[in-house]
Amino acid sequence: MRFLTLAASLLSITPIVCSASNETAESHVVLPKDFSPPQVFKHVNLVRNTNLEKGYVRETINVVVENQDKEPQSIYYIPFPSDVFSRVGGLQVRDKKDPKKTSFPVTTTKLVESDSQYFQVDFPKPLAPSSQITLSISYHVIGSLSPLPKAIGQGDAQFLVYTLSAYAPSAYTTDTQKTKIKFPNSNVPDYTQTDGLKSGTDPEKQGSSITYGPYEKIAPGASYPIQVRFESTKPVIAATLERDVEVSHWGGNVAFEERYWLRHEGAKLAKNFDRVDYVLQTYTNAPSSALRELKYTLKPGSIDPYFTDDIGNVSTSRFRPGSVDDARDAYLELRPRYPLFGGWKYSFRVGWNNDLSRFLRRIGPSSDSFVLKVPLLEGPRNSEGIQYDAVTVRIILPEGATDVAYEIPAGAPGLPHPAPPAVTSTQSIHRTYMDTRGRTVLNVFLNNLADETRDSQIIVTYRYTVTAALRKPLTISSACFLVFVSVWIVGKLDVEIRKR
Repeated sequence: MRFLTLAASLLSITPIVCSASNETAESHVVLPKDFSPPQVFKHVNLVRNTNLEKGYVRETINVVVENQDKEPQSIYYIPFPSDVFSRVGGLQVRDKKDPKKTSFPVTTTKLVESDSQYFQVDFPKPLAPSSQITLSISYHVIGSLSPLPKAIGQGDAQFLVYTLSAYAPSAYTTDTQKTKIKFPNSNVPDYTQTDGLKSGTDPEKQGSSITYGPYEKIAPGASYPIQVRFESTKPVIAATLERDVEVSHWGGNVAFEERYWLRHEGAKLAKNFDRVDYVLQTYTNAPSSALRELKYTLKPGSIDPYFTDDIGNVSTSRFRPGSVDDARDAYLELRPRYPLFGGWKYSFRVGWNNDLSRFLRRIGPSSDSFVLKVPLLEGPRNSEGIQYDAVTVRIILPEGATDVAYEIPAGAPGLPHPAPPAVTSTQSIHRTYMDTRGRTVLNVFLNNLADETRDSQIIVTYRYTVTAALRKPLTISSACFLVFVSVWIVGKLDVEIRKR
């Protein structure tokens, strides 16, 4: 029973990204129209790393922040252009010198009629005057890469374009900063060369990376637009996802199902698709921007996988069961009915089962409260990555479950999670066979996710009494009994026609 007590204790102290119960919740701070961040901080040194190796943009900013005010300060602002702000996800801010601590609380602000929006970061401990803290700011931006040219031949190389600023987004004066951009390979035919920002060549290219800067004395909100064009042989995949997690206490089973609407946002085909050329490319293992297969890593003990699309069952799949004893994950390989080229779409569903005891614990030996801990996302683990515009997670609980609440714990350092404003929730009823009142469903809605979020967890707590558990079997037994009694009564009726 120690483990059950420990689980309950951890649930009460775990730092969370978001929590909600019955109503949709979305928090933000409304700022005045003429708001400007107080200049209480300055950036002593800032290093920005932009990674373009996947189909979406990943950025990490390491910055030394100094309090130049006479009073301790604890509120720090991160600005983004309004058109970028709505596509930012997985924002995390940490103390770089103490990465084992959880990320700092981040709140979305709302600034009406402004070209910039802000994330507000609250330091757990106010920064004393003249003191410094080294922050690690990580996030991803979806929908930021576009193909150029927009149409290519089936065997041609794909080139992507990314537009950004040579200066990192900053609400404060920066003494020194530089931006390093990492590409999938060294083929970067076009990139902006700055004029007068620094002495010497800018940027400097080395292998598959280029570096802008260092620059000195950058004013708050300064911007210098730059554009890079690079080769990427990997598909640019975006998706909308609906994920169901159905809990059955009577069956001791948890059923997972994920429904995808995939689209390839890379370069389109300039001509019609040629199946013969595609087979030759596959045979020679030539690079291609087409999506050929999806690779899933499932939790140990996952069984009974299935893979269907709009037409029916897709048999081009391979499943290797995992092992619970040595905690070896199961592995599922899926090959869509047709390869996905730029502009093409594909919708399908994939599902599997697992033992409920691996995800569910009772809080206390005789309590009717339970805690369910399942992965928030279990999408494909492809090297090109997948970006999710919108994700709906439905936790379908047993009929009669009440007092439902959920939490998304903060993860390990470097693991992006949904930013708080991107998470909302509602509750609804889902009716299935033999239900009397319908099952309680927790609906969690998330935006701007990346495939790196697949290792996040969602913790759901709920009450499920013995009365609620016995409702369905008692109802079914009563119905069957009434049917038998009715048949017996009807059988005893004298309906014979005779003379009196």
